[in-house]
Amino acid sequence: MTDLDILGISGSLRAGSLNTALLRAAQKHAPAGVAIDLYDGLAELPYYDGDLDTEENLPAQVRALRERIHAADGVLFATPEYNYSIPGGLKNLIDWASRPSATSSLLHKPVAIMGAAPTNFGTVRAQLALRQVFVWTHSDVVVKPEVMAFRAHERFDEAGNLVDEGTIKLVTSLVDALADKIRTAAK
Repeated sequence: MTDLDILGISGSLRAGSLNTALLRAAQKHAPAGVAIDLYDGLAELPYYDGDLDTEENLPAQVRALRERIHAADGVLFATPEYNYSIPGGLKNLIDWASRPSATSSLLHKPVAIMGAAPTNFGTVRAQLALRQVFVWTHSDVVVKPEVMAFRAHERFDEAGNLVDEGTIKLVTSLVDALADKIRTAAK
């Protein structure tokens, strides 16, 4: 039986994404009572357009995204780093999810951030940029632990399974911290 439902969102569109694989590892190693459901609609979201952001014109994919975030107890983001920041698709998702600001699906929502990259320093700046975006949305961000799976291609097997014990422990600790934040917010 699950008492917490977390929505996992990957900022990567690649079929072989290590960030999506990191979310699957979080799913696999989530503590008892915590379920992580992966969002797979990033590629279907239209570019944010305020003219479409009305009750009459809202695209079905956006309505579904907002409903899933609202229904989730928390959100776990996994982001790659593109040009020292977050990918455009992920920023677009957040732009849709954060409107209207007074009733945003991200407003006071407990969120956690992690990332995987093939380099020694990748995802650090992307996570920093994402944290800055969440200041505007008034999301309740988990601060520690920070999960930056550098040289990620060495931490996963050919099937995309996370096999590095240190990274597994970090991911598990992050999900635990998000669950704690959710439970604290619910009191």
